[in-house]
Amino acid sequence: MGNSLSDQLLKAGVVNKAELNRSKKSKHKKAKQQGNNKIETVSEATLQVQRTHAEKVERDRELNRQRLEETERKAIAGQVRQLIELNRQPKDDGEMAFSFEDQQKVKRIFVSEEIRGQLARGRLSIVKLDDQYEVVPRQVAEKIRVRDEASVVLCSELRESDDDKDDPYSDFQIPDDLMW
Repeated sequence: MGNSLSDQLLKAGVVNKAELNRSKKSKHKKAKQQGNNKIETVSEATLQVQRTHAEKVERDRELNRQRLEETERKAIAGQVRQLIELNRQPKDDGEMAFSFEDQQKVKRIFVSEEIRGQLARGRLSIVKLDDQYEVVPRQVAEKIRVRDEASVVLCSELRESDDDKDDPYSDFQIPDDLMW
């Protein structure tokens, strides 16, 4: 049982001692060259394990990126909500309707005459919080726009009341029942 294949072939007379030595030397040379060239024989199983590990690492990175984006979205939504809740104008005595466009639909909110005038001059803006519309100062709407563009529904250009002096139609009174 302790006989190697080379010993068995030698005893059977299939090979002679010289051929056996040549074969051993060539094997030894190949092994030495692989060691010198640092050629590593990698099995298919090792390659598969490495590919699987690389895929797992890539999946983990993608999941971490998605979690980070979700956390960032929640933080921005919280900041927008806080800005709106702290700076919204009271809507208790809303007797006049103010119409505006949101997603190609005309919407209206009821506000006081003073707030309606400020909305028209651009001093106040309309923002969306959940499914409700809130009126906030223009500066706050600009801060909200930086964080979330979709939350700002109406932010008119700022118009000064001094322009009314140059208005040629300022002498004509607008009827009370005229609403668009």
